[in-house]
Amino acid sequence: MEFYLSNRFIAISVIVGLFFLSCKDEKKETDVPVVKKVEYQMYQPSEMAGFMNAMYAYNMQLKQQIVAGEAPVSMSLDLMTLHSAEMTKGKGRTVAWNSFVNVFIESQEAITDTRSNFELKERYNAAINNCLSCHKTECVGPIPKIKKLLIL
Repeated sequence: MEFYLSNRFIAISVIVGLFFLSCKDEKKETDVPVVKKVEYQMYQPSEMAGFMNAMYAYNMQLKQQIVAGEAPVSMSLDLMTLHSAEMTKGKGRTVAWNSFVNVFIESQEAITDTRSNFELKERYNAAINNCLSCHKTECVGPIPKIKKLLIL
């Protein structure tokens, strides 16, 4: 029985020893995540897009003046820029665009014509409708924004 007890003691000692060896703190390798630097490209509007935004702001100002009963006397924009401004990539001056732009320039200049027989509101809305006509064929994105310029 002595042999059995000593073997039992040895077996338990071996098991406890193995347990302590297996529970040893292992150093965990921590992987440092590679941070990818994201470079954002800021949208740079074309010269034409910038000019269109300036025309929108100008026409919004005209609308407010006309609604307030004031008559605009001068055109503060150089509309000939429409012929020379750099277009947005992928866009170009088509035959339709060229015909619309000339009509638009005439209608925009008619707003400040003090000798016109047409009511100021009609002349203004005609210029805005010319914008809409062109944008229905060339660049349809800003149509909802342009419609806000109409005097109803």
